[in-house]
Amino acid sequence: MRKDGREAVAVTANSSVSMMRKTVRIEPTDLGNVRFSWQVPELIEGADMLSRDADDSPVRIVLAFEGDRSKFSQRNALLSELSRTLTGEEMPYATLMYVWCNKRVPGTVLSSPRTDRIRKIVVESGALKLGKWLDYERDIAADFRRAFGESPGALVGIGIMTDTDNTRSTVQAWYGPVRVGRPSIRPSIRPAIQ
Repeated sequence: MRKDGREAVAVTANSSVSMMRKTVRIEPTDLGNVRFSWQVPELIEGADMLSRDADDSPVRIVLAFEGDRSKFSQRNALLSELSRTLTGEEMPYATLMYVWCNKRVPGTVLSSPRTDRIRKIVVESGALKLGKWLDYERDIAADFRRAFGESPGALVGIGIMTDTDNTRSTVQAWYGPVRVGRPSIRPSIRPAIQ
């Protein structure tokens, strides 16, 4: 679909998680930048990304990475095994998310209340820019090092995610295409399943 002259996908989460993802393989030397855009009409009342019971966001860009699973804590190893049992897939070694947070300052790095293998970088906060298309370009390797304190492995998944399952609320948002890599390597999630 198109929104405001842009190619876009509309998502709605009603006490749920709305997610689209794509499996990729981009080696660390080829990571480059991630480019994405979104439009959010309203925030999720009561959302708090540091609270297990309120960890919701109207928009998230999700990047999943390979890595040395022998570094997993016992808890993360058990979570990965549970993930494999429930979904048929292991939990990624590390997941980096770009998020819109209700109140934390852009640039803040948050650790998931469920596992330290998910880190979130706040790129937008508060209500000031609601209802506008916002465009971003981020250096993946630099952001990964900042969030996890180590260099990234291969990028193995890209996704978009809107969630309201914890706050039991409803939110709508729009995403533009997500593009990753150097100009010659451009996997993307487009607003239509291809």
